[in-house]
Amino acid sequence: MRYEYRLPDIGEGIAEAELVGWHVKPGDHVEEGTSIADVMTDKATVEIEAPVAGIITERTGDVGDTVAIGSVLLVIETDHAEDTAPDPVAPVEPTPSPDRALPAAPRPAAALNAPEKPADPKRRILASPAVRARAANLGIDLADVKPAQGDHVRHNDLDAWLSYHRGQGYAPAATTARPDETVKIAGLRRRIADKMAESKRHIPHFSYVEEVEVTALEAMRADLNAHRGDRPKLTLLPFLIVAICRALPDYPMINATFDDAAGVVTRHGAVHLGLATQAPAGLYVPVIRDAQAKNVWQLAAEISRLSGAVRDGSIGSADLSGSTFTLSSLGPLGGIASTPVINRPEVAILAPNRIVERPVFDGPDKLRRAKLMNLSISCDHRVVDGWDAASFVQAVRTLIETPVLLFAD
Repeated sequence: MRYEYRLPDIGEGIAEAELVGWHVKPGDHVEEGTSIADVMTDKATVEIEAPVAGIITERTGDVGDTVAIGSVLLVIETDHAEDTAPDPVAPVEPTPSPDRALPAAPRPAAALNAPEKPADPKRRILASPAVRARAANLGIDLADVKPAQGDHVRHNDLDAWLSYHRGQGYAPAATTARPDETVKIAGLRRRIADKMAESKRHIPHFSYVEEVEVTALEAMRADLNAHRGDRPKLTLLPFLIVAICRALPDYPMINATFDDAAGVVTRHGAVHLGLATQAPAGLYVPVIRDAQAKNVWQLAAEISRLSGAVRDGSIGSADLSGSTFTLSSLGPLGGIASTPVINRPEVAILAPNRIVERPVFDGPDKLRRAKLMNLSISCDHRVVDGWDAASFVQAVRTLIETPVLLFAD
């Protein structure tokens, strides 16, 4: 019998949802409870399951379409269902789930027709990790490469080997060109695109970058981790959050949100810190509530909880709203400077860049090794003056460069 399955009420007063993924197509057989589609509301992504078993005969809408609650989503041919909609289902608990993955890009092709000569088992092969990784990508056994000097295989030795064996099928590490593909921007990816465009369209951004020495802070972090017991391992982020929370009370126009339609700025007393986190489906910004009330260990535990929930798709909508200031970190990919986009309606976002070691002078004749990092801030120039942004970053810098101040009353 023909069974029309209508998009159920998924709670929170939602009248429509965006179709972000089909898991079935006409002709497929489904069992009761089989995942059939993913839809996204303003709050989260929801997985829709088949209410009955049968054969899919029709489905409505393409990925990216908006579907009204109660409209026919698909038709199932079954001997057990009536030709009516089912009783209203209980609202589905919305939890974000990553969009379906695109096909993975092919890895660099391994070299063909490698010469079949046994390697000397007594020879010790010396090579840097970068040389070993390059050789692995090319499909070259380092035992086959004769170093120009000593026993150490270098990049120029690989170049010479490739040049000599090019006729045996070895070629530069490059992938074969793939056909062009068209990917519809939908679901979370489209929401990110809309939010970024809205932020850049409405907010006149300006950025400021300052260099900060973290030598003493990194030494303190290492000591604390050495005695952490069963507490979470500390990264740089908890210390940076403490510094932000200590500095913000003196700069209330930075820990703020701006309703530009009403012309009202809300200066927040608590720091609800958004932490930009990358996931397979895109960028999420989970929120550490009342960050100013937490110590470094509590912050480390909360960062671990939120980032884990984002990556496994279990993050709830309550953890994804209400931030007053955002921290965006790319870790070792942080570059030397950045111009992060403000998380509207907030008015500022801070991005730490990667740590590098460089020589610094302490006086005319004293040279030492130091660990340095840049802090990049973007602000809404309608609300935040350049002087205030620079002064705030300098206050954070003082706390980081003298880390004992992070724990002073």
